[in-house]
Amino acid sequence: MRVLFVSAPLLGHVLPLVPLAEAFRRAGHEVLVATAADALTAGRAVKLPVADVAPGFSFGRTARRMMLRHPLIARAELAGTAGTRGVALLFGAVNERLVDGVAAVTDRFRPDLVVHEPLAVAGAVAAARRGIPAVRHENNLFDGAVLAAVTAGPALRRHRVEALPEPLTAVQIAPPELVGERTGTPMRHLPGTVGGTATPFPVREGRPRIAVSRSTVDGPGSGGLMRAVVAVAGEVDADILLVRPERGLPADLPRNVFTAGWVPLDALLPTVGAVVHHGGAVAALGALAAGVPQLVVPGPGDRRHNAGVVERSGAGWAMSATAITADQLHRLLSDYGLRMTAGRFRASIAARPHPDSVAAQLAAIG
Repeated sequence: MRVLFVSAPLLGHVLPLVPLAEAFRRAGHEVLVATAADALTAGRAVKLPVADVAPGFSFGRTARRMMLRHPLIARAELAGTAGTRGVALLFGAVNERLVDGVAAVTDRFRPDLVVHEPLAVAGAVAAARRGIPAVRHENNLFDGAVLAAVTAGPALRRHRVEALPEPLTAVQIAPPELVGERTGTPMRHLPGTVGGTATPFPVREGRPRIAVSRSTVDGPGSGGLMRAVVAVAGEVDADILLVRPERGLPADLPRNVFTAGWVPLDALLPTVGAVVHHGGAVAALGALAAGVPQLVVPGPGDRRHNAGVVERSGAGWAMSATAITADQLHRLLSDYGLRMTAGRFRASIAARPHPDSVAAQLAAIG
């Protein structure tokens, strides 16, 4: 089979698709990833063929344009309270920009199956235009059917497609204990990774470790998390591991704070006792898959929603960066209830079907 994977032009969107794409390739199928901008890095790093469907695309410019035209929605989006209003405007515009390139790649590659994430509905439009079966690959904690529906309009109109057909199935990577029962094909979440090394931080015997990770997208509302942790790190009896340190950190860091660039989450998270992060779905699901308690700092877009999902799960809690204290970080390491719940999620995720078996299932019905 020829299988086309389509992602929005953001690294955190394409990474969850990589394990299934690699599974199809291991099974002997021909795979192509269609995306743009920062997301191109992921495919190239794991040596998957990649097509740039929007050369020169800038997500930042598109987001700024939306904010200027819709300041009230933009303000709510930065606060994480816009619901689907902001995502509809922003990713509607993104997919209108991508859809011509995705359609052209579809015509050239002639896939037997299109796999797209919810905010890359351009893939579904291109598939519908040619009568190709499509699979929606969930990559976040929000309901993908809702995201696809609210963002599809501009791309549908551009290619005169009346409506999106129902996908062949929806690949569900979030366990029902986290997001509720959703119809589709369950699959184990495996962190897709780009660059880095397996041992980026020193290991000091007997010292607990807390990883701190930030968003792959720079922008308003994304800063301050690491500065808040560093401010209290000297009072914490643990090593603090900063992944891709943010700007504005003190020149002289506390002796228990260490830094590194890109780090594979699947290599790092099993080695730490806790993680503090920005609320991205990849980070939240990665921590659950590793059975690691998490502290989530709510941020723009879906990050406030994700923080609430994690807190309600009992595997972590949410708080603003300004509320982070040494006591909170100590509790993150020592709370028995958090560790037990996180461990149950690890077992639940590990019991879900491996991407190899899902690829075989999709190939059989595609």
